[in-house]
Amino acid sequence: MSALGLGSVIAELQSRGARIERDIGGRRGGAGPSDAGMIWVDGVRVTFPFTADYVTNSPFVLRETDDGWSLERDGEWIARAEVPPRPKFYDLQTADGIPYWKIALLHIDSLATTVIQTCRHWGTADQCRFCGIELSLESNATIPVKQPHQLAEVALAAQRLDGVVDVTLTTGTTHGPDKGATYLGRCARAVKDATGLPVQAQFEPPDDLSVLEEIKEQGVDSVGIHIESFDPDVLAWVAPPKARTGVEGYFRAWERAVEVFGAGQVSTYVILGLGEDEKATVEGCKRAVDAGVYPFVVPLRPVPGSLLGDWLPPPPDYVESLYRQIGPYVVRRGLGSWNVSAGCARCQACSAISSFEELSDDVGRRSLPIVDVR
Repeated sequence: MSALGLGSVIAELQSRGARIERDIGGRRGGAGPSDAGMIWVDGVRVTFPFTADYVTNSPFVLRETDDGWSLERDGEWIARAEVPPRPKFYDLQTADGIPYWKIALLHIDSLATTVIQTCRHWGTADQCRFCGIELSLESNATIPVKQPHQLAEVALAAQRLDGVVDVTLTTGTTHGPDKGATYLGRCARAVKDATGLPVQAQFEPPDDLSVLEEIKEQGVDSVGIHIESFDPDVLAWVAPPKARTGVEGYFRAWERAVEVFGAGQVSTYVILGLGEDEKATVEGCKRAVDAGVYPFVVPLRPVPGSLLGDWLPPPPDYVESLYRQIGPYVVRRGLGSWNVSAGCARCQACSAISSFEELSDDVGRRSLPIVDVR
């Protein structure tokens, strides 16, 4: 199957989910990627909904056969699939009895953790509607704060036993002016010293942008500073604190981050399916690309128990239409998912946008310069 053909399949799969014939593990509830089956489809990493009620009407079935797994649509074979085995490091625990899986989780081939599992906005009028960060605590699926030495220990085990290729560190927003970024830097230093793996840190724009230089020196290779939506009205409704930072506030943070980490090593989540204006979304993504920021465009994955827990993912044709407008532009402006060192934009399992990078005439050229046309 061509990359574009597979991209269309993944876009539909991630909006409609797939029924499965037996337990494949995956994530159920809590902070994202929530309700996520994790598989390879024709060698491409994919996460997809598999426990939500709407999945019962999905045309997709993940079926185990004598020759392995296959993905079927309306009873017809679509692609070969591979279900990763349970991570070996999940069977280990720290000296004080904390299971490794409560400290960090394997997302196909990436180790990921919410280092600080609380957020200053949780349970207030400022709570982000799509977020499920503290649900993981309520279900006893994690611990409130992961210590640097714990993360180094788990990362080393995951590297040795399960072949992880990068580490993603994220956090709820803290009360300090750094928004939690400097603690992520400390954790990155410990992980880097233990494993040498590339590390992405994800956090809100700090009040003092010199923090970016500090965490770079501590070992962070790339950063995710996530605006979620370029539609100001949607942003004000879905994430009030982000709206107060504002689109221009995010651009100031991104531009400084690109100076520190380099073009393509700064990314932002852009969630589709929140009622956003399509034109504003595409224009915002292209402006971000022009600034050297990779827009990681994803369909809404409703988190059970969140304020949007009863929503549905957006229609796949809508998602694909934006992939087709944004993906090729990413490559034409000198970026590409293959150049990202670590994090969600490196993994790409929760989006199909990288498949649509193939639409660019420049897709074969993997070291294109950023040309500022602003």
